[in-house]
Amino acid sequence: MPVYSRSKLAFEYGNGAYLFDKQGNRYLDFAAGIAVNSLGHCHPHLVEALTAQANKLWHVSNLYEIPGYQKLAKRLTDACFADTVFFCNSGTEAIECGIKMVRKYHDDTGNPERFRIITFKGAFHGRTLAAASASDRDKCIEGFNPPVEGFDNIEFGNIEQVQNAITKETAAILIEPVQGEGGIRVAPIEFLQQLRQIADIHGLLLFMDEVQCGMGRTGRLFAHEWAGITPDIMATAKGIGGGFPLGACLATEKAALGMTYGTHGSTYGGNPLAMAVGNAIADIIIDEDFLNKVQMLSNSLKLRLEVVAAEFPTIIESIRGLGMMLGIKLHVPNKEFAEQLRNNGLLTVPAGENVLRLLPPLTIDDSHIEEAIVKLKATCNDIIARKEHSL
Repeated sequence: MPVYSRSKLAFEYGNGAYLFDKQGNRYLDFAAGIAVNSLGHCHPHLVEALTAQANKLWHVSNLYEIPGYQKLAKRLTDACFADTVFFCNSGTEAIECGIKMVRKYHDDTGNPERFRIITFKGAFHGRTLAAASASDRDKCIEGFNPPVEGFDNIEFGNIEQVQNAITKETAAILIEPVQGEGGIRVAPIEFLQQLRQIADIHGLLLFMDEVQCGMGRTGRLFAHEWAGITPDIMATAKGIGGGFPLGACLATEKAALGMTYGTHGSTYGGNPLAMAVGNAIADIIIDEDFLNKVQMLSNSLKLRLEVVAAEFPTIIESIRGLGMMLGIKLHVPNKEFAEQLRNNGLLTVPAGENVLRLLPPLTIDDSHIEEAIVKLKATCNDIIARKEHSL
């Protein structure tokens, strides 16, 4: 179906931070499959883990125990707030699991009237009907009306609107600590802390969408850690599988109390192949030294980008973001700029608010940063030259 606006590029293979097309042209990949290829392309540890598992067992379904499932679940829960995990295949599925969990929790605790979830403008939670209804409706639900009932969409970062939106039917607050599709908008630490306080006061569940910003992307294992708070439910995906389809919904024992036998399930979720890759990712990402390196290199990248922004003020308005989830707010159309960057060998991802996302593999080094900056400057000069020529 013609539902994608694809570039004409087709890649033959990848290696580390690079992709290569059929003609052998090399591209520095600062898109990473939209924050998915967290360890770059064909990382040897992932290749080895997947190949070894592929030669043993692919699929048995959740009718049986899957040892890799228990192993990865324990590693994740040991590393964060959660007590329990449901594995699925995508971020949207993880969000759907969380939405069901919110409703089941309040139903089981004697408050079935509490089903509404507060969400935020600029949000993107996925493309199923419920996830799209929870997202910024102006962008996600057009043509698919009526939306799924139960979501109240308010301004991002506005604590007064949050308080005013709470009614006797409110069940939870759902937020991305860093909005990806919305334009790399970072929720202020104080705002996240206030949401935790409000949730506690009103008996609401705090639900974090870390599909894009989780799994080391911001320099912490999960982005909410920067605020020193913990959610009740969290969805993550993308980087957790490094390119293999994998999502997870994590929760406290309290929030998940209603998720019992028969309430939810997945045919493929947590299959041996996905768990082999997920555990291989965890071997590397759940490591303080690795995350410290991500922080150090991302700070360097952001500082270098700010220097370029100062050099080209007619092209770049500002730099925003956290960790390896950075945005370039542009004065020129972001798709036009992304196309010229691609022509110069750098892959990026457009986002809302005319922002260009930089989502490199977490394994980049100083040489990749230098190469990206050179290509970014060349592109700015190309845009300026094109404008002058049109005059």
